[in-house]
Amino acid sequence: MKIEKEINTFCPTCNKHTPHMVKNVSKGKQRGMSKATRRHNRAIKGYVGSVEPQIHPKKLGKKQKVLIECKVCKKKAEKIFGKRTKKKIEIKR
Repeated sequence: MKIEKEINTFCPTCNKHTPHMVKNVSKGKQRGMSKATRRHNRAIKGYVGSVEPQIHPKKLGKKQKVLIECKVCKKKAEKIFGKRTKKKIEIKR
């Protein structure tokens, strides 16, 4: 799925259609002090060994998300393109 680097779409703060810059959304770093991380670290501490995660069925396709930034007001928002798809998003240069 190919998307232009700049698209014209609705901005809720400007309340009209304005040009937006498109960027890929990258996954953030996991928090070290979250409850799940602390629970996992407590389980693998000592001589217990590793804790295997539960196996969940994989989804056939993911929702493709991009980060759009309004050129007028500089506000950022996430936008989903399409439903579930196997094709990754490519930004045209």
